[in-house]
Amino acid sequence: IFFYVFNRKTGEPPLINGWIPYLGKALIFRKDAYKFLLDQQKKLGDIFTVHIAGRYITFIMDPFQYVYVIRNSKQLEFHEFANKMASKTFDYPALSKAKFPDLKENLHRIYQYLQGKPLDIISDHMMKNLQDIFEWKCSQATDWETEKMYKFCCSVMFEASFVTLYGRVPAADGHKVISEIRDKFIKFDASFPYLAANIPIELLGATKKVRKELIHHFLLQNMTKWLGGSKVVQARQDIFEKYELLGDYDKAAHHFAFLWASVGNTIPATFWAMYYLLRHPEALAAVRDEIDHLLQSTGQKRGPTYNIHLTREQLDNLVYLESALNESLRMCSSSMNIRISQEDFVLKLEGDQEVSLRKGDWIALYPQILHMDPEVYEDPKEYKFDRYIENGKKKTTFFKAGRKLKYFLMPFGSGISMCPGRFLAMNEMKMFLFLLLAHFDVELVESKAVRLDNSRMGLGILLPDVDIAFRYKLRS
Repeated sequence: IFFYVFNRKTGEPPLINGWIPYLGKALIFRKDAYKFLLDQQKKLGDIFTVHIAGRYITFIMDPFQYVYVIRNSKQLEFHEFANKMASKTFDYPALSKAKFPDLKENLHRIYQYLQGKPLDIISDHMMKNLQDIFEWKCSQATDWETEKMYKFCCSVMFEASFVTLYGRVPAADGHKVISEIRDKFIKFDASFPYLAANIPIELLGATKKVRKELIHHFLLQNMTKWLGGSKVVQARQDIFEKYELLGDYDKAAHHFAFLWASVGNTIPATFWAMYYLLRHPEALAAVRDEIDHLLQSTGQKRGPTYNIHLTREQLDNLVYLESALNESLRMCSSSMNIRISQEDFVLKLEGDQEVSLRKGDWIALYPQILHMDPEVYEDPKEYKFDRYIENGKKKTTFFKAGRKLKYFLMPFGSGISMCPGRFLAMNEMKMFLFLLLAHFDVELVESKAVRLDNSRMGLGILLPDVDIAFRYKLRS
């Protein structure tokens, strides 16, 4: 390590090393990555390397350079890193080519079920399941009903997603079974940042036991009892059956990982979208008007006994709803886009810039810096629900230093690491907000400010630091 630290090669970016052996700058980075990176950018420019917990991570801060990193997917790989992290976090064997030939590629191919026509089918199922849950909520809410907002979003989105993907639990206490899985899921999820940071699960209290219990729910003998699951989950099951070396527990662990990928970020993102709308009455009014207008123009009635049907085109045309959702994603997403250098090579960037990389070096993009850049987004700390609308249409051109940006909003990652379920996730959140505002009057009961909890910095959507009470009742 010392040789590496003191002998930077020609073309290698400046190194921020930290004085604590191994940890480097890990503690200060974990405390507030956004502030730390901005400070380094002011001192060292747009490209620098930081020593974080035994890793050397080169940050590319200039959004115009993102495209050169994303384009070099051959030398800058992502899947191997993601595979290692996931297999450790969710307790299934690493997808090695020798042991499981083509498993990774076969699983990746299944994401076609989350695009195009199959996406319409799964979105329709999600809409129906959300309506069933909201109908059930309606039957409870004869007058104002008060709940905690994060808990509410979590309970609705978890159950609707679970039933859409894996099917109904036919037992009389189906609701209860899914609630039990959800409660365990929340416990496991609280430890997720530590697992992602490579902290042994044995040091995380009951997490190991909880993970094992969760995985057991997805054993084949349990899943075969669930009714009406999705094609995407069925296709995954069919693939796992072809691999004899994959044990029953391993297959179940894969299913559990897929559940986490489906709701781990969607739940907090739904919370923030709802929270910001309720904090801003003009945003709430504009989005509700748009929803009411769509229902009127398509001759659909709102109310718990009516089934609302939305086509993908209708969902896409709700520009205020989409803009408000994008704005909350801009403010609460904090994902680090990581690539790992497969060889010693020189990354060529715009303006004849070059970066010398060594095999095993990490390259990182940190889009939160872009999302909060006042040059790209005026008053970036302000929530502006119509930020992504121009002349009544979707606004997709954003500029920095007078130049148009190719990437301006990146809550779902980039290039080869882009979330394959992003279209479904967007649809789910839009449908949740649509039904909530179509059926209910909603308002905050507490005035306290909810802030971002930074413990998941770099891992996706940040959670709220506290929950907040709101109330809802059927719209007259």
